[in-house]
Amino acid sequence: MDYLKLGTTGLDVSRICLGCMSYGVADRGNHSWTLDEEASRPFVRQAVEGGINFFDTANVYSDGTSEEIVGRALADSARRDEIVLATKVHGRMRSGPNGGGLSRKAIMTEIDHSLRRLGTDYVDLYQIHRWDSTTPVEETMEALHDVVKAGKARYIGASSMYAWQFSKAQYVAERNGWTRFVSMQNHYNLLYREEEREMLPLCADQGVGVIPWSPLARGRLTRAWDTTSARSETDEFGKTLYQETDRHIVDAVAAVADERGVTRAQVALAWLLRQPTVTAPIVGATRPQHLDDAIAAVDLRLDDDECKRLEEHYTPRGVAGFA
Repeated sequence: MDYLKLGTTGLDVSRICLGCMSYGVADRGNHSWTLDEEASRPFVRQAVEGGINFFDTANVYSDGTSEEIVGRALADSARRDEIVLATKVHGRMRSGPNGGGLSRKAIMTEIDHSLRRLGTDYVDLYQIHRWDSTTPVEETMEALHDVVKAGKARYIGASSMYAWQFSKAQYVAERNGWTRFVSMQNHYNLLYREEEREMLPLCADQGVGVIPWSPLARGRLTRAWDTTSARSETDEFGKTLYQETDRHIVDAVAAVADERGVTRAQVALAWLLRQPTVTAPIVGATRPQHLDDAIAAVDLRLDDDECKRLEEHYTPRGVAGFA
């Protein structure tokens, strides 16, 4: 496993981050395909043994049960100071007023709930899951700054939003002497490259680490276009992200993989790891092979001609993944 600094911080993270949305109680939340604790634990252990030190979850995943499972599994698999643990805040955790969003009340409440579920005194990276247009950005950034100063988070990060919104949040923090975001968790893969227009150049200019979600396009890049999985058949959000013409990119991934004698997942991840702004793709795993492929991709070097073939069929599209 290779390690990089997260943006311009001194924090070392593995080139692969294990995304933990797949781990949680299936009848809690929106994902019926999640793995329960007994089935989840081997993946956390496999990741640690493979050199992965970076783990990402969120309060909203499976109604908090992802954090509970991941916290217990990590406590049994590694020392706390060896792990870079990330979680997120924004999604609705309960009905009624103040049950979600990025108000000061919500942030201060949810960080404590997340720490309790994770069984830790602090998280290494506390991220806003989405932009909150109903709360002044000044309120959000000051609250996040206070979370850091209270020792409950080491760094803060953001997730999918417009580049102008991210720039505004950074400016507000800098102007007031508050903690700035060190990372951007955005939607980026071979089937969705709109982030190359504004967000990725902004992150490069500002020294922000990029940790893309859905690097394998909800599994689309790992199998033939017309095949499905248990997740794809029930993932309503995922059905909104990609389009029929993307099958040509999937075919190109398959061709390069066949020529190299590796899996499609390795090729798709190797392309992403080759992008200069990307620190660590967030990879989900529900089978041991998923982690094997992700770890192997770190050492797979694609040449310029292979990358051209993977990129040439991409067509511009509207923004997707902000919901």
